[in-house]
Amino acid sequence: MTHPAPPHVTTRFGCAARRVSLIGQGTWMIEEHPALAVPALQRGLDLGLTHIDTAEMYGNGAAEKLVAAAIKGRREQVFLVSKVLPSNASRSGTLKACEASLQRLGTDYLDCYLLHWRGAHPLVETFEAFATLKQQGKIRSYGVSNFDVDDLDEALALLGPGKLACNQVLYHLQERAIEHAVIPWCKRNDVAVVAYSPFGHNAFPSTATKSGAVLARLAAEHGITPQQLALAFLCREEAVFAIPKSVNLAHIAANAAAAKLNLDAGMLAAIDAAFPRGRKSRGLPMI
Repeated sequence: MTHPAPPHVTTRFGCAARRVSLIGQGTWMIEEHPALAVPALQRGLDLGLTHIDTAEMYGNGAAEKLVAAAIKGRREQVFLVSKVLPSNASRSGTLKACEASLQRLGTDYLDCYLLHWRGAHPLVETFEAFATLKQQGKIRSYGVSNFDVDDLDEALALLGPGKLACNQVLYHLQERAIEHAVIPWCKRNDVAVVAYSPFGHNAFPSTATKSGAVLARLAAEHGITPQQLALAFLCREEAVFAIPKSVNLAHIAANAAAAKLNLDAGMLAAIDAAFPRGRKSRGLPMI
């Protein structure tokens, strides 16, 4: 059985000292649908999906320009996140990359700025740049993406507690590796977890599979879609957010409604049995 969540569907975003919509909006490959992207993002904002995630890598900046058009005139409603590429993540390179992202986004600050994944530049250089950007008021918080526990330990050792706002990682029903160690680490250290590709990358469970059929049956029994059920399951813990991407207005409305669902113990157990998390993997999955 599903139960309505409390009226608000926002929760505290790690140490960023902000309340952020539990379900947000991703923008990876949104530039492939330029005519649909802006109205889709705006519809999401209308429905409370105010956490918008983008990156300089997406469409070589094209996604950021579409986000700029979508948030024009309503910037203060948005928790805006972008990311620096590892190849740009030296101290000076991070500063330049952030300035370029701000220009494309048509804003003078980001709510959170992330290192997209680890690269050759030392973390200390990237974090020094993040600290400078925060001091300058160009970012309000910062975090990482695709960091496993050993990477997070190194980040914590460099930064100290209370500095890292989030870790954005791959997480969907068929890829639950982060539940073994990453989510527990983030909960212990007040770091938000942001699930990217929460429906899988073009691989949502098919009803032709045993697990997909279970998901569809559970969803139908409670008058919701399998995608809504998946989002509610992934975000069942307070520290976990999700950023599905869509340019379909009906899907966006369904995503927003999913934030209002709480799943009871029986439903959680049924989904867990249908999509077991499996053994801890040797490395952190990412796409």
